[in-house]
Amino acid sequence: MTTDMSSSLNHKIDYSLYGGAETLSEGRSPRRTVVPNPSLVKDDGVSHVGPPQDPNDFLWLMTEEPHRTRRMAIMKAYPEVTKLMGHEPLTKYIVLLVVTLQIGLAVALRNTRPLSPTFLLCAYLIGGTANHNLFLAIHEITHNLAFKSITGNKMLAIFANLPIGIPYSAAFKGYHIEHHKFIGQDGIDTDLPSRPELICLNNVLGKVFFATFQILFYALRPGFVRSQTPTRWHFYNLVVQVLFDVALVKTFGVKPLIYLIMSSFFAGSLHPCAGHFIAEHYLWDGLEQETYSYYGPLNLLAYNVGYHNEHHDFPSIPWTRLPALRALAPEFYDTLPSHPSWPMVIVNFIRDPEVGIFARAKRLPKEAVVSKKVAKKDADDSDKSD
Repeated sequence: MTTDMSSSLNHKIDYSLYGGAETLSEGRSPRRTVVPNPSLVKDDGVSHVGPPQDPNDFLWLMTEEPHRTRRMAIMKAYPEVTKLMGHEPLTKYIVLLVVTLQIGLAVALRNTRPLSPTFLLCAYLIGGTANHNLFLAIHEITHNLAFKSITGNKMLAIFANLPIGIPYSAAFKGYHIEHHKFIGQDGIDTDLPSRPELICLNNVLGKVFFATFQILFYALRPGFVRSQTPTRWHFYNLVVQVLFDVALVKTFGVKPLIYLIMSSFFAGSLHPCAGHFIAEHYLWDGLEQETYSYYGPLNLLAYNVGYHNEHHDFPSIPWTRLPALRALAPEFYDTLPSHPSWPMVIVNFIRDPEVGIFARAKRLPKEAVVSKKVAKKDADDSDKSD
């Protein structure tokens, strides 16, 4: 029976995609993800779990997204998990510190040429790291985890947005909450690459371009995929940011604003922390796992966003308590493949032919699934009547 299954699998594989390889194990890239505790699962963290994905299309799944199922299982096994939920008072103080640092450094560089080594190094090393931290502060605040009140969180998000230079905190909230509620759903989850991106960027140069300009894809794609209805908070975010930018330029010249926007660009480009954008939801190693965690030291700069399976399972648990969640339920998390390095995620994404823009799991929107089921049922009923 095993031989029959293997033979059937080989007939389905298009070996023209694999550069002359005659077996699935021959010539493949090394395993990119690891399993924190291989003794708990059959996956040893070294072997490839499945064959390479077809690079001509996304991976279309009919299964339910995994986070709700795992959340229910953990809550049943560990009812005390609810004690980890709630806001984290420390967040607002870190936001204040980083905003102050960025504005102070921007002003300090007001007499430095933007293309000088000092300006560029500060913008990349300090500014890129600081603004990436603020991106993830806004992510944390979006889940109402800085204050008990919704208004307090939205005001803090607008404040955290100031050194980023471009208003986005209000728009991010709507799109990000949809990403959680409808993860993987085509046309709703704007974190997913679009079909034109797959067609145009599915090669090494395209991946270099994507990794370099990630921030622009995440900023512009949502508007093309799914427009939002503006709210008063979008207006407040826009007005406060414009007033801040104008005041900064009028008081200290244009160079501080150039520094802040350059910092935002580097934060979402070829920066070590920016590896998390690709690490979180791209598919690796023939796995159909659509969310990956990372447990390394860069989490210290990024509000523990590397604990990404944990975050999607329990978005109401703040960043400081995500390690406690993993420690509470190790049998759920230590069996999941995770990434050992964010910087290497970027390198491997670019050079590895088994991963690229195509390596995302997508689902049809629920209405489309229902329509297909109804159409199939009608067709079956028609066949029976004939």
